[in-house]
Amino acid sequence: MCIRDSPYPAYLRVYEPLAAFPREERAHWERYAARPGRPTCQDELRRSLADLLATPPSPVPVHESGDAFVTEVDGVVCVCPWRTRLRGWQALRDFGTDLPPTVLDAVLPPVVREEAARDYERWLVRHPDARPWIRSATWHVPGHWFVLVADEEREWRPGTGGGPPVLRYRTRMVDARRRLARGLRTVRESVGEGPVTEALVGVGRWLEEFHPRSLVELDYGGLVHALPAGDLAEDHSAADAAEALAALRDGDGEAAGEAYERLVDRWRAVRQRGLAS
Repeated sequence: MCIRDSPYPAYLRVYEPLAAFPREERAHWERYAARPGRPTCQDELRRSLADLLATPPSPVPVHESGDAFVTEVDGVVCVCPWRTRLRGWQALRDFGTDLPPTVLDAVLPPVVREEAARDYERWLVRHPDARPWIRSATWHVPGHWFVLVADEEREWRPGTGGGPPVLRYRTRMVDARRRLARGLRTVRESVGEGPVTEALVGVGRWLEEFHPRSLVELDYGGLVHALPAGDLAEDHSAADAAEALAALRDGDGEAAGEAYERLVDRWRAVRQRGLAS
């Protein structure tokens, strides 16, 4: 059983230019980017689903993935390494917080979790600066992710011709950081410290780890297979987040509350689908 992803994850990804990687790794990604038939987002999802059936249970992949997503930004090749083993370890660290201990032990026996934790600790000694290029969330898109993007960057493609539906945002790292800094300042001045501030600080620290000319992608991922096309077509969560922050800056608490409630209600309904599945 691999806990890295469920069937319905959303993703926050960073694509870095090849120049951001050390020489040997850069050479690997240069060759990889030139290779035809590279895996797609749907391929990664299918692989994660296949891992759910593994016996005996294995909470993380045995070997690190050598795959990545590839795109171009103004003619510059950028890659987003999968790093599935690292993401599996990190998911294991947070896994089970919503599960009763008896259920957790049945899904992943303590001896399996403890062995994986020891493996991760040994690995971190050799790779102290490791960080994933991908963050994921199950059955929702965290509200603070939408602070990074703008509604005009929204891309919605209903599944046609056998292709999967797509709902995503793509933005330049410089714009994501600027929006985040402004949003964080607004929340601190209007609301003060709290869970929202903490979440924004956390994602900001993560973004600072990457090259300033990177591309940031917010992808609804597997959620597009779980939600009605009409709901996806009408989903403008980034616009709701921007409206809430703009109203806070203008001192209009009522308008900020209305926009924020739209965002919260939308994703509360989505998470309830996950609980019912």
